[in-house]
Amino acid sequence: MKRTLGGGVAAAVLTAGLGVVIAPSAVAASNCWPGESNRWYCNNVSGAPVYGTIGDNHLYPDPNTVVGHMNSNPSWFYCKLDGQAWVGGPHPTRWLMTVADNGRLGFMKDTDISSETDPVPYC
Repeated sequence: MKRTLGGGVAAAVLTAGLGVVIAPSAVAASNCWPGESNRWYCNNVSGAPVYGTIGDNHLYPDPNTVVGHMNSNPSWFYCKLDGQAWVGGPHPTRWLMTVADNGRLGFMKDTDISSETDPVPYC
């Protein structure tokens, strides 16, 4: 009777390999949190651009005009808008209204904010 070790060795290597390959668990971003004066605080990318608005309507971010930068982290935001210009990320059309470090009102892209922005109220 002829014995083959190939199948047994392959099964042992495959089983051992499965024990080593473990996918890391996904860690959800912490939520933005409420502050004083109707402001919401979120962790963000330091130095992120703040974009202006289209015309005199403060509810339309202008993705072509940078009015300042946000060097602080965390930073505060008034509200969020969905359905605006494409920014990508988990909320691909979301922008958040804030005031840049130079005092200019504008919007930051959701992709520059590392906190989950769902709790922030709509504008």
